[in-house]
Amino acid sequence: MEIKVNGEPRRIEPGMTIVQLLGELGLEPLHLAIEHNGDIVDETSIAGIDLKAGDTLEIIRFVGGG
Repeated sequence: MEIKVNGEPRRIEPGMTIVQLLGELGLEPLHLAIEHNGDIVDETSIAGIDLKAGDTLEIIRFVGGG
């Protein structure tokens, strides 16, 4: 099935969760801000969100520096 991640189409397995996708992308949920279909995802509910065809995700990674 296909979703969009940061504006780019991406094929994923049906039933995949956001956490599983992040693992596939090599990203740690604690250092991210995630928007799912226009709504900010709370870190306590992220593991329970199943992705569906046509969903959109915006993933922003925090970067520190000086």
